[in-house]
Amino acid sequence: MKLFGSSGIRGITNKEVTVDLALKVGLALGSTKKNAVIGRDPRIAGGMIEHALISGMVSAGCDVMRIGLVTTPTLAHAARNFDCGVMVTASHNPSEYVGIKLWNPDGMAFDSAQQEEIEEAVAAGNINNVEWNHIGNITTGSNAVREHSEMILCNVKQVHVTIMVKTAPLRVVLDCGCGAGGTITPYLLREMGCDVITLNAQPDGYFPARNPEPNDANLGLLKRAVKEFDADLGIAQDGDADRMMAVDENGIFVTGDEMLAIFAGYECKAGGTLVVPVDTSMTVDDALPDSNVVRTRVGDVYVAEEIKRTGADFGGEPSGSWIFPQVSYCPDGIYAAARLIGIVQETKLGELRRRLPQYPTKRGTVVCNNEKKGYVMDMVRSELETLGTITDIDGVRVAMDEGWLLVRPSGTEPRIRITAEARTGVDELYDVGEGIVKEALA
Repeated sequence: MKLFGSSGIRGITNKEVTVDLALKVGLALGSTKKNAVIGRDPRIAGGMIEHALISGMVSAGCDVMRIGLVTTPTLAHAARNFDCGVMVTASHNPSEYVGIKLWNPDGMAFDSAQQEEIEEAVAAGNINNVEWNHIGNITTGSNAVREHSEMILCNVKQVHVTIMVKTAPLRVVLDCGCGAGGTITPYLLREMGCDVITLNAQPDGYFPARNPEPNDANLGLLKRAVKEFDADLGIAQDGDADRMMAVDENGIFVTGDEMLAIFAGYECKAGGTLVVPVDTSMTVDDALPDSNVVRTRVGDVYVAEEIKRTGADFGGEPSGSWIFPQVSYCPDGIYAAARLIGIVQETKLGELRRRLPQYPTKRGTVVCNNEKKGYVMDMVRSELETLGTITDIDGVRVAMDEGWLLVRPSGTEPRIRITAEARTGVDELYDVGEGIVKEALA
């Protein structure tokens, strides 16, 4: 039974992710852990799944602390005092989705071996409940947000001091997307000394303002607001604030590849290591010629695992996940926002963008049932292996002199993702990949 995708367990509420499944996962987890901390994002099904997980864990003898509506990075930070952390979230997915993500005390998501252990236990279904007098305790904690904020402020102390002594505070427009980021990010940035203008800061599990994913297409309001309020920066987060994206002072969306290169330029030491997924732009390699760029499968857990294995300085994904190993192996959209404030304090974001090499990139998806993904990818490999050097660490990536093409199945949705980048002819290269996928599905 395969439950975990590239970002935990995730699916449509009451279809792919049900109360019964959450109860079984809770039982499996509780049978191996003495204690756990659990939180959730604001999506409508969050409370339902949270209660089922808690019931399973305590019935297996595990003590559980509830910290309520929080961001995923807040939950991961709280997990340092427990055997594990449990986050009920579907991150950037639409409101009908719900999910479960499990965390180790060091902020690392459960790795492949730990996920397998849970899957095997759920499939076996033979976990025994404990006797009545060994049932776990349920408690409530209220300090998680404050402790996460204090950790971030401690690590960006110099930024905080610099902003506070300026005569004119940095003006930031913050779009929380009605997600959990509204519980922490506006307050943190104001405590740093910023003039913060909030959009969609009220948590709402229907996500009425925009799709939770903070991509260019969903951030029209933020881009307009940055220009209208003459702001220095715009920041956007997804439903659980593990992702963070930005808009520069001109109201221009900063791509994920640009963000990777900008953050890495400040985080990576000369000769250091940067970890990125296979769908990352050549911009990153060319912008950091003195760094060792390591590529992994797509998914923040794989990036984090490689950061930990190699002792890398920094890592992230173009989708908006930024991992700063000096504070946590969990992608932290709140810490990333604070770190970006410090960077923009020195140099305008638009100027940093203009310094980067730029190559045309095109990304898209084709709807594909999960059952057909294997056949489609076999066809893709057969057709692409004649075009250049094939890498199959995640999907099929073909590298050529003028660029590269990646075709990979989504780990969380019924889609095939296609990415093309080229110095010239990117549309034609993308069409090759899309054509092969659509032909296989015909």
